[in-house]
Amino acid sequence: MDKIDELLNRGVDGVLPSKSELEKVLRSGKKLKVYQGFDPTSPELHIGHLIGLRKLRQWQELGHHVIFLIGDFTGRIGDPSGKDETRPSLTKDEVDKNAQTYKEQAAKILDFDGKNPVSLMFNSSWSDKMSLHDFFTIAARVTFQQLIERDLYQKRLKENKDLSLVEMLYPLMQGYDSVAMDVDVEVGGRDQLFNMMMGRHLMQKLKGKNKFVLTTQLLIDKEGRKVGKTTGNAVAIADSPDQIFGAIMSFPDEVIIKGLECLTDVKMEKIESIEKQIKGGKNPLEFKKLLAFEVVKQLSDDKSAQIAQKQFESIHQKGILPADTQTTVTAAPLINVLINIAGSKSQAKRLLEQNAIEIDGEVVSNGNINLKSGQIIKVGKKTFVKVE
Repeated sequence: MDKIDELLNRGVDGVLPSKSELEKVLRSGKKLKVYQGFDPTSPELHIGHLIGLRKLRQWQELGHHVIFLIGDFTGRIGDPSGKDETRPSLTKDEVDKNAQTYKEQAAKILDFDGKNPVSLMFNSSWSDKMSLHDFFTIAARVTFQQLIERDLYQKRLKENKDLSLVEMLYPLMQGYDSVAMDVDVEVGGRDQLFNMMMGRHLMQKLKGKNKFVLTTQLLIDKEGRKVGKTTGNAVAIADSPDQIFGAIMSFPDEVIIKGLECLTDVKMEKIESIEKQIKGGKNPLEFKKLLAFEVVKQLSDDKSAQIAQKQFESIHQKGILPADTQTTVTAAPLINVLINIAGSKSQAKRLLEQNAIEIDGEVVSNGNINLKSGQIIKVGKKTFVKVE
């Protein structure tokens, strides 16, 4: 693939109105204004964000004007996408605090300096200044039917769950970001499609302009759940190399191929070969280690990735614990061991609920597991226990 083919296909779920139309514009040499928004609902960007950041970098390397938008206004509202319950609202101080290091984290992938720097913008710079008249002018361009057709809203209504007016209006406010910045392309995960299409609609109504929407693929397990906090595999891109490596090694095997495509620069030909080998029965462990290595390498460097891999192999494959954390316990139910480490039963249960416990690299939540000699328990990020 050439760079435009890779931009439009690798890790991409879809392009609207069509991939061929966007390719035609790109082949013409026209430079576009492209953005993705990141709501600071927590202090850390995670591995799911890495997919979008890498796609933005591809746009940047092709010479387009890329905007890294921090949704410090929309972050206070709370994006309802993928949520069965109403998200709690955040204060301005909470959102501002969360966003403090977003640029620093994003700079692991994006270039905010150089000849074609990425622009950093905040949507509060226009949304906070919006008058009620301005809001009604925007809202008049959207019908109730357009909003209520969203699957998420229909599901909530059928289940008799609360659906606040603020949640319904969130897509409107995110959509207006496109208008305020006068962009040509919006990038986002496929779970953001409804919000992104609202931006496309508003661009057409308020500016008479055709905005392209490029959705990226998601890392999901076999049940269709996004790999992250929900499945106990959250990976913050600011974590240490060994933490990132270990967390990726706990990913489900079915994520390997999609992870290599979306999170690394491994050639697609090699990824296709790996997929065939896994389907043919080859142990996926080495390929998962390749995924972890490549992610750590781009977020840190090659040496850090080598050290992280060596530590993982020493602990989880050879049973050699770090000297400063080595602890041994007699085989017993897991909860008993955790009580001794955490100091109380309530804290032990909390660690299990927070998916902070791993046995031989796998996250566990059942405290009644009977441990076996030779197993290695990881408690939190730094405590290792070997069962004897």
